[in-house]
Amino acid sequence: MSPTHGHDRISGTVLIVEDQPAVAKALLLLFDIHGIDAIAVSTPADAEDVIRRGDADVVVQDMNFTPGATGGEQGLALFRAVRTIDPGIPVILLTAWTSLETAVQLVKEGAIDYLAKPWNDDKLLAIIGSVLTERRGEREVRRSRAALATSFDLRGIVYESAGMHRVITLALQVAAADVPVLITGPNGAGKEKVAELIQANSPRRKMPFVKVNAAALPDELIESELFGAEAGAFTGAKRLRIGRFETANGGTLFLDEVGNLSAAAQTKLLRVLQNGEFERLGSSDTRRADVRLLCATNADLGQNVRAGTFRQDLFFRLNVIEIHVPPLRDRRDDVLPIADSFLTAARKRSSRSWRLSDDARDVLVSYDWPGNIRELQNRIQRATVTASGDVLSSDDLGLAADGVRASAPLHGEKAQIETLLREGGGNVSDAAKALGVSRQALYRKMQRLGIVLERRPR
Repeated sequence: MSPTHGHDRISGTVLIVEDQPAVAKALLLLFDIHGIDAIAVSTPADAEDVIRRGDADVVVQDMNFTPGATGGEQGLALFRAVRTIDPGIPVILLTAWTSLETAVQLVKEGAIDYLAKPWNDDKLLAIIGSVLTERRGEREVRRSRAALATSFDLRGIVYESAGMHRVITLALQVAAADVPVLITGPNGAGKEKVAELIQANSPRRKMPFVKVNAAALPDELIESELFGAEAGAFTGAKRLRIGRFETANGGTLFLDEVGNLSAAAQTKLLRVLQNGEFERLGSSDTRRADVRLLCATNADLGQNVRAGTFRQDLFFRLNVIEIHVPPLRDRRDDVLPIADSFLTAARKRSSRSWRLSDDARDVLVSYDWPGNIRELQNRIQRATVTASGDVLSSDDLGLAADGVRASAPLHGEKAQIETLLREGGGNVSDAAKALGVSRQALYRKMQRLGIVLERRPR
């Protein structure tokens, strides 16, 4: 990180909690040279006051605050007090080797990292820069989300990630434009929720909103479901069926799994999009419907066009605007807020006070969620049914504490972690990144597997 001499300052403020004036002064100077705003206090009580005022974005704290103190108990108490006041604030520990064991314990409890004194300037600056950048992004998403919530109906969508914020913002932008929208993404990622968001904020929001899942209907029924059928139009059609386009007239039709449409249904759908006209099965009377079409698919329609199973002209009509909903594994910041929302709903339905244990929270974030939000909801529901107590563990979720399915064998995990630590010179952050887990989760794995981190003072 190159010096800025007070210019181009990084957004955010570091709170230094250090009782030795020389150390505090050195840290203030270091941060100032590199364009980072910082304030210093010498006692835990003063630090807590700063946190309560909301004047800090990250804490760099010592582990001992009175002469002769060596075990780090004071640092432990401060860390827990800070996290009680502001559970989300990142904390970085500066520790003497006599307090190393306590510092490691605090990382397991959620501290960002610890550095032994004398610290490495480059590493400290890199950690601070990364944390402040992440915090700035979180603040911007929260601020923008709050602004959106005052002007739009967000349909209760829960998110924290910048990726999902972009999806929401685009959906709200296109809501007012009366054009078809193609919503893509894997099953269970929330495509229907995005369609609801568009409809709820569109000029048609007070008109009918009709949903059809093409994958749930056999080919011979899709046409009659969409466009209607006269009595006797086909075997089993004993009475008049009003199609979904007629039902949705003036409003919005959400067609899920549009890639499943038969060739005949594709042809009729193209005609409706072109001129609003269609006929019921078994009738020659032309009808009209003024409908906005929102479609969703988990398939690659472009590939389907190339394979000859989906009409190219229909694809172009549907794909006026595409909104891609990323899989949950690509927006891990959303996992815990969504899980907590499911737990909140479960608590309201019962007299239980369920909450997630630290290991459960770690495994939720590190798991890849092939079934996306739908799988997450099922896992939370499973845990509330099978758990014996109110604290839900990774076992209750049916997930192993290494972030894979509980039934999967854990081959060579200890050897893998030891190799990563050895090759990385004992750098836990780098090893955690390579494994795709948080530092706290890796420390817990190490403790469970009996891995001792050997770090020697420089």
